[in-house]
Formats: sequence, C-alpha cells, structure tokens
Amino acid sequence: MSKALVPSHLLVPAGTGSLEAYIQEVNKIPMLSLEEERELAYRYRDEDDIEAARRLVLAHLRFVVHVAKGYTGYGLQLGDLVQEGNIGLMKAVKRFDPEREVRLVSFAVHWIRAEMHEFILRNWRIVKVATTKAQRKLFFNLRKSKKRLGWLNMDEVNTVAENLGVKPEVVMEMESRLSGQDIGFDMSQDSDDDDKPRVAPAAFLESHTDSPEDSAEAADIEEHNNSLLYDGLGQLDERSQDIIRSRWLSDQKATLQELADRYGVSAERIRQLEANAMNKMRASLAA
Repeated sequence: MSKALVPSHLLVPAGTGSLEAYIQEVNKIPMLSLEEERELAYRYRDEDDIEAARRLVLAHLRFVVHVAKGYTGYGLQLGDLVQEGNIGLMKAVKRFDPEREVRLVSFAVHWIRAEMHEFILRNWRIVKVATTKAQRKLFFNLRKSKKRLGWLNMDEVNTVAENLGVKPEVVMEMESRLSGQDIGFDMSQDSDDDDKPRVAPAAFLESHTDSPEDSAEAADIEEHNNSLLYDGLGQLDERSQDIIRSRWLSDQKATLQELADRYGVSAERIRQLEANAMNKMRASLAA
C-alpha cells in the first residue's frame, strides 16, 4: 500500500495555511459506520479492492490529525507529524483483520503512534536519544512526567524506574539527554551574554601541535643535521671528539677544569682544543 491511497489534494503540504486547509478537508470526509467499515475491510482483504482500502484510509485521516496534535510539544511541525501518522494509518489498514471484531481506529492508533514516535526520535535531536525499545518507552513516558514535575528528585526517579521496569541510573541518564540541546558545530561566537560567551564545539577540537607535514619536515631536518654533525665529529681526533661530546653532547656536561684534569693539561689548553675542534666542524658543515 502506498501514498497513492490518499488523493494528492489531501496530502499534507508544507505551509501552515495549507495545513489548515487540509484539516478542514479531512474533517468533511464522512465517518464510517461499523457495518460500512467491516464491508470495506472484507473487500480489501478478500478481493484486494484498493478502492475499499482508500475509503478506509480517508475516513480516518481526521483521527491522525487528532493524534498528531498530542505530539506538538516536541518542536516539530504538525504537518510532518500528520504525514508520518498517515503512513502508519495505511500500514494499519493493510494489516487490519475485520474478523477480530475491533474497530479500525483502535487497531490503527498503535501504528499511527509508532510512525510518529520514530519520526520524533529521528528528528528531535541530531544525536539519537533512544535506540532500544526500552529507551523509546522511557523517552516518551519520562518526557510526559517532566511536563508536570520538572527536574525529578530521587524519590520520583525511583518511582518512574519501578513503573517502567528499568534501573534508576537509566532514568537519570535519559533525563540528562532530555535536558540537553543541540548546538552548531561551528556556530557563531557572538553571544548576548558578554560574561559567558558561547564556545563552539569545533573550538574544543582545535590542535595547536604541528601538522603531520610540519612534523615530517622537522624530523627530516633533524635527521639531516644529526648526519652532518656526526660527519663533522668524524673529522676530529679522538681527544677533540671526547672534548666536544663531553662539553656539548652529554647530559652531564663537563667543565673545562674536569677535562683538564682528565688529560693533564691546563683549562686554557682544553678551551683552545675545543675552539679548534668547533672551527673544523663548522668548515666541514659549510663544505
């Protein structure tokens, strides 16, 4: 069964004025008596009579509007809710069994609400607040309770948890999700409150470290410089290498006097050897 069961002039348009016209139109459609409903349901089930199914759908469009108005507190357009409810109504007509001796409206309400619930959960927040069947039940029951109670105290949390057969921690987690708000990832930094400027989530992800390209370039430069350094050291005699390593490349840098005592010369001689070694290395690096 498809949306073709609902005539094009009875599909819910986007504009508010058009929605009002739609509601007026569906309220003009006559309701069915029990006998008429049973006859149409049998014709559709036994003979696959699409016209019978169409009449069943049209006669209950006003009921979809009535149900949709009960969900207007979620910040979603009434027209969108009606459209989703109409889908649920058509699914209900397809599965309706007249032999169960129950009115179509009683059977269809579950399908209508199920489609609206799915739509609300998909669109109420960017991030889904409820994914499992238990979470969905908790979402709608808890939001209904919060309209009356506001923030729940611990006794109310325990009562809701007991009534719904879940743990108090689950109720508190869902209450926290209900209280949250979606904000733009890179929203404007402007704020009406200068003392508490809003910070976009993108700001929390800003990295002040080097980019991968810069890090790779720095590593290449360091490796190149180290290669030149060790090439320069290789041009020195062993004593000069030891002096340079002890004075510049060791974690525990030696003093001139410590090296003078090691080699049995004056500190001034160590300074001269160090200077000569540095000059040789500079000449090697410049070559």
